[in-house]
Amino acid sequence: MGIIERVRKHGFLFEELVKRDFKKKYKGTILGIVWSMLAPLMHLAVMNLVFSHFFQRSGEHWIIYLFTGNLIFQYFREATTSGMTALQANSGIFTKVNVPKYLFLLSRNVEALINLSFSLIVYFIFVAANGIQFRWGFFAILFPIVCEIIFNVGMGLILSALHIFFKDISYLYDVFCTLLMYMSAIFYYVDSYPMYMQKLLYLNPIYCYITYIRTVIIGGTMPPLWLHGLCLFYAVAVAAIGAHMYKKNNYKFLYYI
Repeated sequence: MGIIERVRKHGFLFEELVKRDFKKKYKGTILGIVWSMLAPLMHLAVMNLVFSHFFQRSGEHWIIYLFTGNLIFQYFREATTSGMTALQANSGIFTKVNVPKYLFLLSRNVEALINLSFSLIVYFIFVAANGIQFRWGFFAILFPIVCEIIFNVGMGLILSALHIFFKDISYLYDVFCTLLMYMSAIFYYVDSYPMYMQKLLYLNPIYCYITYIRTVIIGGTMPPLWLHGLCLFYAVAVAAIGAHMYKKNNYKFLYYI
C-alpha cells in the first residue's frame, strides 16, 4: 500500500492531527492565525532595517529580493524543525495504536505549508506595491515550491528518525540552520563574489529554490533547465534517503521512545 493510500485510509486521524497542530501553535495568542502573515512581515522589517540602513544594502526591488529569501528559508526552517520532533511528540499515540508514523511528520509539514500560503498572499501584495506587474509566468514558482515541499518532507523523515536515537540533533540542527541561512544569499547579492563561489552556493538546495523564484518574479524570465533539474534532484534525493531511513528503522522507534 502506497503512502497516498495509507493517508487516505487514516484520513480522519491525519485531518485531526493537522487541526490539532495548527490550533496548538496559536493557542493562547490574541491575534491567532494572523501571525501567519504578521510574523514574516516583522522578520522582513527587521532584516530590511539592518541590511538597508546599517550595511547599506540596496538595489532594484531589494525588498522583494529580501522577502523572497526570507520567506522560502523560514518555510524550510519551520517545516523541518517542527517535523524533527514529530515522532517524539506523538509517541503516546503510535505506541498504542498501529498507524503509519510518517502521518505525524506530514501533519507538521501541512501546518507549515498553510502558514506559507498565508505568507504568499502578503508577498504578492508587496510584489504589486513594488511595481512588478503580474505575469502568467509567475505560476512557474509552483515548481520550486513543490520541490521544496518534497525536500522538506525528506529532511523531516531524516531528522525525526535521527532525533529518536540522538536527542542532541535538535541543538546541532539549530546551529546548522543558522549556517544555512548565511549560505542562502537571503540578504546579500552574489554578483560581487568570484564565479567559483557563486557556483558553490548551488550546493545549497534552499539557495536553488530561492534563486528560481527570484529569477521568475524579479528577473521576469524562466530559469535555465539545469536549475529545474537541480531543484528536482535535491527534492527526490533527500526524500528517497528519508524514506529509506524510515523503512530501515521503523521497527526500532518503539524501543527508543
